[in-house]
Amino acid sequence: MFHSFWTNHDILSSMSNRKLLFEMDGKLPSLRYSFPMALQHLVAMIVGCVTPAIIISTVAGLDSSSRILLIQSSLVCAAISTLLQLFGIKSICGARLPLIMGVSFAYLATMQSITTSFSIAHIFGAQLIGGLVAVVIGIFAKRLQRLFPPLITGTVVFTIGLSLYPTAITYMAGGSGNPDFGSWQNWLVSIITLSVVTLLNHFGKGMLKLASILLGIVFGYIVSSFFGMVNLSAVGDAGLFSLPRPAPFGIEFEFSSILAISVLFAINAVQAIGDMSATTIGGMDREPEGDELRGGIIGFGLSNTISALFGGLPNATYSQNVGIVSSTKVVNRKVLALTALMLLLAGLVPKFSALLTTIPQCVLGGATVSVFASIAMTGMKLVAMQPMSYRNTSIVGLSAALGMGVSLVSESLSRFPSWVTMVFASSPVVLATIVAIIMNLILPKEDEKTENSK
Repeated sequence: MFHSFWTNHDILSSMSNRKLLFEMDGKLPSLRYSFPMALQHLVAMIVGCVTPAIIISTVAGLDSSSRILLIQSSLVCAAISTLLQLFGIKSICGARLPLIMGVSFAYLATMQSITTSFSIAHIFGAQLIGGLVAVVIGIFAKRLQRLFPPLITGTVVFTIGLSLYPTAITYMAGGSGNPDFGSWQNWLVSIITLSVVTLLNHFGKGMLKLASILLGIVFGYIVSSFFGMVNLSAVGDAGLFSLPRPAPFGIEFEFSSILAISVLFAINAVQAIGDMSATTIGGMDREPEGDELRGGIIGFGLSNTISALFGGLPNATYSQNVGIVSSTKVVNRKVLALTALMLLLAGLVPKFSALLTTIPQCVLGGATVSVFASIAMTGMKLVAMQPMSYRNTSIVGLSAALGMGVSLVSESLSRFPSWVTMVFASSPVVLATIVAIIMNLILPKEDEKTENSK
């Protein structure tokens, strides 16, 4: 009898903990359930968060200790930014949605240019002002929401997913700069990783299904070690503990740098609307509220201002983590807070951070390509909910075509000033969003009625 009681109790406890994963404001489930979900988010974004700092430190010619400090500062500030988004004051600062923040590749080309022309200190001066620009945009986010009906939101989310495909394929082939880029070993490991993720997604049950991406990465990591792809020397060289400090690289202001970064902050504020929409639509089957968008964008701007003061590179919402939320439906904010705490630990304990960065890029590519596909399909679902009139298909088709086309052939803007290429060719999301908004405003809706009556 007692055995039966405890067995039933364990079953009920297990069901209760699993249910908590899908409650945004629920308690933190037991670590048996929450830790794999949190670690999955961390593994999906850690390399992307670290890589821009590594590149900029190289361009800036920083010494070894300064390079480690830049990476640490960026990780710590990403953790603080994530916690601000998760638990900020709704509509005032923070979306209070299951979002992960991290250093964004969207700023990389501009940061390289600023560092080459001026210094790394000018990045943080421009970031400080750019963050304030985003705060101002956030104040008017409710008005901006009118520009993003479901058709436009779906187009933006779809383009975000498409824009991530080249990143996934580059990772699957071994990562740019890898002397073995495109080798059969890289492709074999990435395909094995992808196969494990896909099989667990479709045939796994319970935690096997929910943690499919994490388990795929673990399996791929083990396989890659047999090919000599895992190098642990960075772990041995890293220190045990260190804290970031205020303005470690200085803060300098220069007009063209501020203008270039501010434009990117305005664009990333718009992209944040798409990520927040993808999160609520994919994870909670609803549109984001106006207060959530307002608080999210203000939080995005404020967290970047804080990051600039402590030497953390510009951050943004991470679309790959949005994809994980959409595919798993795990929206418990405390689970993602656990991710932020691990990210904070990675920044404070360099050895831990170094260990995570030993994951081969081909493994990450194989694990994340399905996540990026999930983002694109979330956008497609939202678009498909609208009438497929000639007007609507024109908006979606032309926006995606111009956005993706120009970004893939960036030299098509070579006769224009460099800032034009930087703004419109660095990310397909920017141009696709602008084209979609303009077409939605100028194309007569009467055409839609006419099309539907045919």
